[in-house]
Amino acid sequence: MNKRKLGSFALSVMLLALSVSAQAQQPGKISRIGILHPERPGDAGVEVLIEAFRGGLRQLAYVEGKNIILEHRFAEGKLDRLPDLVAEFVRLKVDVIFALNTPAARAAKNGTKTIPVVFSWVADPMELVASLARPGGNVTGLSTFAADLSGKRLEILKEAIPGVSRVGVLLHSDNPIPARLFRDMENASPQFGIRLHSLGVRGPGELQKAFDIAAKERIGALFVIEEAVIASYRTRVLELATKQRLPTASLYKEFAEAGGLLTYGVDLPDLFRRAATYVDKILKGAKPADLPVEQPIKFEFVINLKTAKQIGLTIPPNVLVRADKVIK
Repeated sequence: MNKRKLGSFALSVMLLALSVSAQAQQPGKISRIGILHPERPGDAGVEVLIEAFRGGLRQLAYVEGKNIILEHRFAEGKLDRLPDLVAEFVRLKVDVIFALNTPAARAAKNGTKTIPVVFSWVADPMELVASLARPGGNVTGLSTFAADLSGKRLEILKEAIPGVSRVGVLLHSDNPIPARLFRDMENASPQFGIRLHSLGVRGPGELQKAFDIAAKERIGALFVIEEAVIASYRTRVLELATKQRLPTASLYKEFAEAGGLLTYGVDLPDLFRRAATYVDKILKGAKPADLPVEQPIKFEFVINLKTAKQIGLTIPPNVLVRADKVIK
């Protein structure tokens, strides 16, 4: 090899080494996740769930600001704002939209056919996907739905408060999913000798009126159908219930931990942690259409004995021993 060729070869090797070195020094792609909140910012109950999602991401080696950015947008309880927030995510060209509940997931599905959407707090996923095994389209995630859950909750409520016959059901009027859950409970209620009263609210300003109706109707217990919006009013709901010495039940353990009497349902923080695995798979190239919707398999029964004593209620021993957790 002559000197000219040798020099040219050496220069090529040097340039290649510099190119490889420069590429190695370039930071990796920073993925952008749009988190679609139907509730208001700063709500403690929902923040616990978002922190569980963050924890799931951290376990998968995602670090905020380093290889992932979380973009939060809040509808502040006004579900008609959700489509505009989705449009903002589309303009930002986020890599994935994480939709907290059914209205958020529905808005995301209607707002984009290309950006992957992951949901984690959806009672009826079949309105969002073609099938649970093969969702199709750009939407998938984790569901809170399980057959016969409404009847099981009423059964537990009746066993915990044997004399109860009138039960108020507090729900978010603008979300059709709680209305559907109410109908399921209503269908199951006769076998337990319970009559249900729907107490729909659209915002925190209507809570006092709902409790006034409960008092007028001589409601013996209150079942709270918590989704993201109603969960953001949890503190006020429990304050009003305690004032009226009204036993309360709901879907998720966080309600009992905050002062509700009892809950029976899925572990929501666990669902949000597992939602991070869906986001991870999508960022690594998986298509939502091929990721099956996951259904819950683990349920928790929680009783707050401290609350029972506070409102002067004695929980039968045979019910206490069945609880997965008793708060004293």
